[in-house]
Amino acid sequence: MNAAPITTSLREIDDLPSPRGLPLLGNLHQLPPATHHLTLERWAAELGTPYVFRFGTTPVTVWNDIELSHAVMRERPHRYRRYAPIENILKEFGCNGLFSIEGAAWEPQRRLVMQALSIPHIKAFYPTLAAITERLRRRWEAAAREGRVVDMTDDLKRFTVDVTSALAFGEDPNTLENERVLIQEQLAMLLPMLMARVNAPFAYWHYVKFPRDRKFDEALIDVHRHIRELMARARARMREEAAAEACATPLGDTAHAPRNLLEAMLALRDAPGSGITDDEVAANVLTMLVAGEETTATSIAWALLFLGSDDALQARVAASARGVLGDSPVCPSYGAMRELDLCEAVCTEASRLHPVAPYLSFEPLEEVRLQGVRLPAGTKMFMLNRPAMMDPNNYADPEHYDPDRWLHDHRHESASQRGAHEPRAYLQFGAGPRVCPGRHLAAVEMRLVVSMLTANFTARLATNPADIREICTFTAVPSEMPMRLAVR
Repeated sequence: MNAAPITTSLREIDDLPSPRGLPLLGNLHQLPPATHHLTLERWAAELGTPYVFRFGTTPVTVWNDIELSHAVMRERPHRYRRYAPIENILKEFGCNGLFSIEGAAWEPQRRLVMQALSIPHIKAFYPTLAAITERLRRRWEAAAREGRVVDMTDDLKRFTVDVTSALAFGEDPNTLENERVLIQEQLAMLLPMLMARVNAPFAYWHYVKFPRDRKFDEALIDVHRHIRELMARARARMREEAAAEACATPLGDTAHAPRNLLEAMLALRDAPGSGITDDEVAANVLTMLVAGEETTATSIAWALLFLGSDDALQARVAASARGVLGDSPVCPSYGAMRELDLCEAVCTEASRLHPVAPYLSFEPLEEVRLQGVRLPAGTKMFMLNRPAMMDPNNYADPEHYDPDRWLHDHRHESASQRGAHEPRAYLQFGAGPRVCPGRHLAAVEMRLVVSMLTANFTARLATNPADIREICTFTAVPSEMPMRLAVR
């Protein structure tokens, strides 16, 4: 675990290099919320890592070591935990689900979510995935024929909300065809508010509510009402189906097999002695909605930055997609989807250059010694992701956007042929026991959307690519992604 040898003189946190700050404020005034991740990366380049900055009087250590990142993630949840303020704020939101929950409660929830997002489950769900992708195609075809600029980030979030809801909860809100679906607008408020409150110097909202806080609180009430209604409808369906099965097989096993994540969680919660509450089920529903909406949609949106400004690349992806889709407007089968490697690669490479998760945050549960530095229990640790992905020792010509580096044939070339390629430096889905359970679903969504887009449309950015900036709203999203589409 990179523990310092006994003979080595240990450094304390205060011995680490640090950007100059102010009394009481520390470095808060130098960290604008929307771009603070870029400042942390700049300080890493200037000071080296590890270094320390301060949220007010709280020290936060910053690291840039891929092996250390993997070591820390391997030792979750027994030696490290996620940054505690995240869990505290999400508890207040009623959203302390699998993403943020710590301790003994994590493992049983993990098993449920992994089952819902397993490859066999997603394979069985594929016809619904394809139908929602077709719905997105029709939306884009209408925009193309009317000459409208498309807000791609918004449309992609609608797509991922519909997919997540249908897969995990058995209900499709159809936000793609219903412009005013409030749940979509309300979910979009959660991550920016999480970022704002995690980075606040103190919990001001416990004492005074500004208009933004009041608007968010009202939205959160509506979101939780929606989730409780989802749960009530799922329970009613489960009772009706169990009763029907009992009538059909009066002497047989009438146990109703859960068909989605929500039914599985409710079955577990309602089992005698489960110790699980409705609040915990609701927290995981909300976690799935938020996580399913934001990260995948953002990865695809960043890919559009490169596809929409490179005609040759877009033509190549279109030809590859059409070769798999044939005459179908959407990839016709799960098996065919597996041939769309290039469509996933353009997204993976985009999020290498524009990581959706610019850093990961942890705390040790006990005193640790890392790279000759003593960290008491509870020390805040930020692990930067992008510097390792921009290191020529990890990726050849790292400044260059090159989706081919992720393709199967390219990866199996000799090192002298392809140059450096270190997949372990790509940590957008995390690593270790708590690696993202939705990574396979994300890959399927990327392949479906990019193949459908390029096979059916030509897409051009409707703004100067240089004007598109990274905005950190807990994840690093593009400031805009307007595109004009034309039917092929």
